[in-house]
Amino acid sequence: MTSTAEPTLERLRTQLSGTVLTPGEPGYDTARSIWNGEIDRHPAVVVQPAVAADVAVALAYAREAGLDVSVRGGGHNFGGAAVVDGGLCVDLSSLDAIMVDPEGRTARCGGGTTWAQLDAATQAHGLAVPGGTVSHTGVGGLTLGGGFGWLTAKHGLSCDNLLSAEVVTADGDILRASAEEHADLFWALRGGGGNFGVVTEFEFRLHPVGPIVHLGLFFWGLEDGVAALRTAREVLETLPGEMGVLVAGLNAPPAPFVPEAHHFRPGYALLIAGFAGEDQHAEAIRPARSGPAPLFEFVSPIPYVELQRMIDDAAPWGILGYEKAAFAEAFSDELIEVIADFLPRKSSPMSIMPIFALRGAFAEAADESTAFGGARRPCLAVNIAALAPEPEPFAADRAWVRDFWAAVAPFSANAGGYVNFMAEYEADRVRTSYGAEKFARLARIKAAYDPRNVFHHNANIPPAP
Repeated sequence: MTSTAEPTLERLRTQLSGTVLTPGEPGYDTARSIWNGEIDRHPAVVVQPAVAADVAVALAYAREAGLDVSVRGGGHNFGGAAVVDGGLCVDLSSLDAIMVDPEGRTARCGGGTTWAQLDAATQAHGLAVPGGTVSHTGVGGLTLGGGFGWLTAKHGLSCDNLLSAEVVTADGDILRASAEEHADLFWALRGGGGNFGVVTEFEFRLHPVGPIVHLGLFFWGLEDGVAALRTAREVLETLPGEMGVLVAGLNAPPAPFVPEAHHFRPGYALLIAGFAGEDQHAEAIRPARSGPAPLFEFVSPIPYVELQRMIDDAAPWGILGYEKAAFAEAFSDELIEVIADFLPRKSSPMSIMPIFALRGAFAEAADESTAFGGARRPCLAVNIAALAPEPEPFAADRAWVRDFWAAVAPFSANAGGYVNFMAEYEADRVRTSYGAEKFARLARIKAAYDPRNVFHHNANIPPAP
């Protein structure tokens, strides 16, 4: 397919104000690299746009040359949707400008912005938009799939805080989607993934946050797994709705706040983030000490930007990764037993089971308010991730993830899980995640904006007939 594209490649270069990269050129290997080290794909052409019009030109070129199209934001997707062998990759990393309006409490950022960049810019004014939990994640992919993290219980999903988006459609139209303009597209962008166009700019609502917040971390060994998870369940029943909660099965990191005797020890962690005063946080975390005594705890004020990148080292760039997920109503006894049974079976010390408690503002939104794939009621997003630097433990833990997920699925409310937590886009799981009614609505909108399914390297929603 590369040879098919060669005759018009120079014309493409002259039409763009951005950059065109092909195999062998300086910068090409960096542009095609993504977070998951298991993915090694070679696009025929990489376009790094300088403006939205460059994206329209690139899409027209791909159509003329018969090239598949992928879109790279932060490149953090487990499945490697950002790059396609022999096709055209629109690499948005060049679009990372950020404009913050502290008085209006809004921010605009380019489609290639990372959460670390956006957090730094907004925290300069004591503001933030709900983001993820790994700072080198791209704003685009996370938001388009929904986007949850520490602030979700207080201020909702990332997509709940999206005010507008600049979108380049498959036909090259440059649109502004908002509640007032192209409202159907705006609804679909908030959870429907990258199915509807290339988002070159996001506009978000901002909230006062930090700069100092409060963190409580409690860690138990594998031997206390059932009791620790029951403690987490009890904590969630009493915790103020606006606090962020993460329950994780993992190996303790060799961090300064972890006693050396417990470095790399496998077990369970309960992390509680508070955004009000220290006294409120201290009272809220008290029930975490009501069960078995933690092996260690860490309770401290922490800069919000540090909270946002606290688990970056657990998911370093270039690691081999695979994941599956499901939504569960709560920590039922059956789910707890499955987790306690499967967590000790992992091979790699880096493999992790993060469980996100979706509550508070998340559950206050109506199901139909956005395209997010998951019911808007208090629930758990159970994620199981194989992470390893070497192929052998990675292969073992990929099988572990699949078996673990199959055991969790019978006790879940939505076995399709969160679309941003899919390493493989099985059609039934994508449909299950959204539900029949929402999936059908998305398919109709897809038919209006991308009838040829140009944007299909994602949790794909085929256009309705």
